[in-house]
Amino acid sequence: MISCKIHPGACRAWLTRATSRQELSLSTFVGPQPVPPLGQTLQGYLRGLEPLLPPEELSHTRRMVQEFGRPGGLGAQLQRGLEKRARHTKNWISDWWVQWAYLESRLPLPVHSNPAISLPRRDYNGWRGQLLFASKLIAAVLDFKAKMNTGQLPVEYMRGKPLCMDLYPLLFSSCRIPGPKHDYIAHHGTHRRSPTHITVVRNYQFFQLEVYNSDGSRLTESQIHEQLLRIRSQSWKTDKEPMGILTSEHRHTWGQAYNRLLRDKLNQESVWAIEKGLFSLCLDSPVMRISDEKYASRKAAQVLHGGGTFSNSGNRWFDKTLQFVVGEDGSWGLLYEQATAEGPPIATLLDYILHYCENPDPRRAPLVPLPMPKKLYFHIDRDIKRDIEHAKQNLDILINDLDVNVFNFTKFGKDLPKQHALSPNSFIQVALQLAYYRVHNEVCPTCDIASQRMFRKGRTEYIRSPTSQTLKFILAFVDPSVSREAKLQLFREAVEAYSALTTQVLKGHGIDRHLLGLKLQAIEEGWSVPKIFMDTAYGLATHWKLRTGQVPANTDSVMCFGPLVPDGYAVCYNPQLGHVHFSIIAFNCCEETNAEILGVTLRETLCQLQELLEPSLESQNETPGR
Repeated sequence: MISCKIHPGACRAWLTRATSRQELSLSTFVGPQPVPPLGQTLQGYLRGLEPLLPPEELSHTRRMVQEFGRPGGLGAQLQRGLEKRARHTKNWISDWWVQWAYLESRLPLPVHSNPAISLPRRDYNGWRGQLLFASKLIAAVLDFKAKMNTGQLPVEYMRGKPLCMDLYPLLFSSCRIPGPKHDYIAHHGTHRRSPTHITVVRNYQFFQLEVYNSDGSRLTESQIHEQLLRIRSQSWKTDKEPMGILTSEHRHTWGQAYNRLLRDKLNQESVWAIEKGLFSLCLDSPVMRISDEKYASRKAAQVLHGGGTFSNSGNRWFDKTLQFVVGEDGSWGLLYEQATAEGPPIATLLDYILHYCENPDPRRAPLVPLPMPKKLYFHIDRDIKRDIEHAKQNLDILINDLDVNVFNFTKFGKDLPKQHALSPNSFIQVALQLAYYRVHNEVCPTCDIASQRMFRKGRTEYIRSPTSQTLKFILAFVDPSVSREAKLQLFREAVEAYSALTTQVLKGHGIDRHLLGLKLQAIEEGWSVPKIFMDTAYGLATHWKLRTGQVPANTDSVMCFGPLVPDGYAVCYNPQLGHVHFSIIAFNCCEETNAEILGVTLRETLCQLQELLEPSLESQNETPGR
């Protein structure tokens, strides 16, 4: 994800004073997302195929694309339909994208959809420190929400341009609801009587915790802590039936179980309380430790999926937009649902929480007795019990199939590329392609996630990699007969080509959302799917073996999510000044992929690229890549 930032100086101002009020929609400042020119997109599509296809296949696809894009042809008719749609909607692609990419997907949410962010361990060990930190975290999120509600959130900027802030209100009191053919989003935050509670889950038991006093004021940290102590006293024993496991199922299966569950009034009330809550807090038992070397990977995996049915997976409600995870061992992080949330707003929220936690709460708790947190009960009949057992088996199979490798590369960070006038993100993307080639002896379709929030209601777009320039560099780098100077020149050209693609995407001229829009426009108009989308080249080009994302943050955090295809990887990274946090995830069921091997190769590759840019005295006469 291409980085965005808060207006300079605004982060500390959150904690000391109110900034000037802004309308969250930013409709005055943020323009509509353009529909790219058809010819430009089709040419970009063909360029993206060049490093992936042999010449004869590329010639076949080029003829098909030319036929689609001829004046007065099918492509031109669909383009006019998209341009008309753009004139009559706030964003011509975002609703389609959310529906197609998320709500119509039937894959389970854990691993396949919901990203997780794992943060550095807090300085405590035990349940007392856990509850103290959780109290502060809840207070921080409520403070953030209050600033959002009153228009005090500083406007975010990317490359000097303001970003649309419409995603922020959707973070709270939102939940994804399963359906038989597609899901939908329930958002309760804009109702006249907005929810005033959060959901706390511990030992698989859910509690409704009111976080506002009767006069509308927020609970203080000490009041929240008192309530969390009460919840702990009521949940000392693990519940036999982990209801939250049901939300980890295949969406069609969960949809059927959801309907059975809601036939009972008690279940209905409990489920609705979870769905309507501002957010969820998961109080986890410690991460299962094997070795210090593997702890970061285990910690990230526990935030992502809970660690399995014998660990903390029963402490999740995967449909919920925001779930904060706080472990007894100081581990913590956040899990979110993508139909209503994205990485940069989440990173902003986490940054706010960390700054808030550095400051003590000056407010004293009023001497008013608080009502007991309400435990949410479920009536579990034979059918629901069977559903839970099936869900437990399926989730454990998914988790056991997961190959998670989280590490911190410490040789250098974004400082090195910047010293050589190179984009850090483009530098890492080329390094990823080189590392993948060295493991698999091929380049592969890769999507790098870029924000489109510089446009009204904008979501995301893909930057396609590799480029022809990247392939030329890779083939030269592994060839010992090529000189260092030639390799360095080709490396710069590869990085700069990727940076040019990034700039094009940030102007709203990406390829993939436009191609998707053309395809969906044809379906909307009742036509057959155009031939270019039935072509084997299109299937190959969208079989994303590398799903990548940069989620830069001011914290030493790392995001993780699952691969998009069974034989692929998901690579996420957070470049800091002197180091880079990486997460690499693959599936064990694929014999060809291995997250550990790719991680080791990526570290070696980054070091060799550093040597290419800054050769040491010993290697002046050597050729990198041998």
